[in-house]
Amino acid sequence: MKLKKKVKRFLIIFLIIIVAAVGGFVFYEMTNTSKVTIKKATVLNEIKEYGYTLKSNKSKAYKKEFANLTTILNSDTVDEEAYLKSITKLFILDFYTLSDKVANTDVGGVDFIHTDAKTNFLEKAEDTIYKYVENNMYGGRRQDLPTVQDVTIEDIQNVSFTLNQETDTNAYQVTVSWTYTKENDYQNKASLTFAHEGEKLSLVEMK
Repeated sequence: MKLKKKVKRFLIIFLIIIVAAVGGFVFYEMTNTSKVTIKKATVLNEIKEYGYTLKSNKSKAYKKEFANLTTILNSDTVDEEAYLKSITKLFILDFYTLSDKVANTDVGGVDFIHTDAKTNFLEKAEDTIYKYVENNMYGGRRQDLPTVQDVTIEDIQNVSFTLNQETDTNAYQVTVSWTYTKENDYQNKASLTFAHEGEKLSLVEMK
């Protein structure tokens, strides 16, 4: 009888030790971030006068178009239509590509938004297309998110646009379409309005 009690006590102690060991291991794995590599994008290029930045996590298509924009803006005389087309493509490539975004607050295309429209733009983006983007700070996300492959400028019209009681009579409305690397149900057409902000063209409206 005594032997059975000792065996029973031993088994209980053994089980407690096993549970504690497993719990400790799980806790260690969850809290130990030293072996996890956090993905951080680095700045590859800048067009400082315009506030445009190229980061290392951008797609090949974006990097190629950014090089084209750099050439356009470094010219002695800037071709405004070429400039407009380039930033339209860059905005679409960045804003509608969700696969390279770290979280739902990592909204693309912000460099091309008018200063007075940024707050509203970010709020709408985070509440719509970016709403369900999962956090990928540690690179473990399995969510299938879209990547814009190609952008086509369909039409350009000169328009008048008023923002905060300031009217630009030489603003632009651009009709644009794009394709993704994989078929999906995400938006693939839009009408963008760009107005002058100093020497820059900035996005003020998107439909």
